[in-house]
Amino acid sequence: MHFELNQIRPQYITDATGNKTAIVLPIEEFRELMEDIDDLATLAERREEPTVSHEALLAELKQHGLL
Repeated sequence: MHFELNQIRPQYITDATGNKTAIVLPIEEFRELMEDIDDLATLAERREEPTVSHEALLAELKQHGLL
């Protein structure tokens, strides 16, 4: 399940002077945000890897009997 950032409705915890010190999110929104962060980290790690066309990938999978 994917959501847009403008759909997040956090609740804030503030200190005695009204400064925001923490955010409360529904657990599902938190999990989705963490998954998105993990995906972005994976993309960053792999940005220098060569790309393969969809057709080449299909051919390789068929060659190895995976399709």
